[in-house]
Amino acid sequence: MSQILETQDIRSLGSNLELLAQQVVEGFIVGMHRSPFHGFSVEFAEHRLYNTGDTTRHIDWKVFGRTEKLFTKRYEEETNLRCQIVIDSSSTMYYPYDEKDPGKYRYANKLCFSAQAAAVLMNILRKQRDAFGLTLFDEDIRFKSAAKSSTIHYRLLLSKLAELIENPQLNRQTRLAESLHQIAESIHRRSLVVVFSDVMESPEHAEEVFSALQHLRYAKHEVIFFHVTDKKSELDFAFENRPYVFVDMETGEEVKLQPDQVRDFYTKQVKTFTEQLRLKCLQFKIDFVEADINEGFIPILQTWMTKRTKMG
Repeated sequence: MSQILETQDIRSLGSNLELLAQQVVEGFIVGMHRSPFHGFSVEFAEHRLYNTGDTTRHIDWKVFGRTEKLFTKRYEEETNLRCQIVIDSSSTMYYPYDEKDPGKYRYANKLCFSAQAAAVLMNILRKQRDAFGLTLFDEDIRFKSAAKSSTIHYRLLLSKLAELIENPQLNRQTRLAESLHQIAESIHRRSLVVVFSDVMESPEHAEEVFSALQHLRYAKHEVIFFHVTDKKSELDFAFENRPYVFVDMETGEEVKLQPDQVRDFYTKQVKTFTEQLRLKCLQFKIDFVEADINEGFIPILQTWMTKRTKMG
């Protein structure tokens, strides 16, 4: 645990995700991950015609009885786990953001934190020969990969994450519920779905989000939901009491006010919604984790290891 990189060291690595993932994982996981071959099984893939010299061990005699032709069963290795990592890439995920100096918080915002955390989890999955895929969404699903465990696949996904960090997209809204519904239907059965989102949905869409989370569970997926926030400013609204111009990163709308005018109302609304979300996740047996970007990756890794152990 002591070898975990300090937050400032992590931020200095920016989008060098492969190096970051290696260092974080080495600091946290040494001696903890299970044998990569533990629990491996095989899954039937297809029939193919028997060729002279092939082993007779996999001949399907039932098919021979019906067709009088020799077919062998072809199998593919089935990994311990299939994991789909889902990242909300809507504009609010680039908070904190300074429009006068766009690079100022590039490696210190919610999107960068989520991408770095995803890289760390993919590194662990690859070491354990587990398969992992990546989905990026805002108003629509912008990128989706199948779950694989190869090094080439790992590096492709890291490049997608680095591209996301380096190219902030403003004025993009989020459709969390619609995206989760699509994911629930499209990914391999009984996957582990890991979601990183700030859930900046308007209150009238809350039930739609809850319904989408329930859909994931109904489709037999295990789910970890990381609620990614800059806690001090977004949840506690800990701004000095002086005039500010607050800008909606998804619409560009501006509001001028002093924090004391709205702090009590704002924090009450945020707390109520967050508690609703937490209780719904508890009801659906979804792991809900507050992920403050200023607290580093330890809460992410602890939750991951606990969940992975439970899943065998």
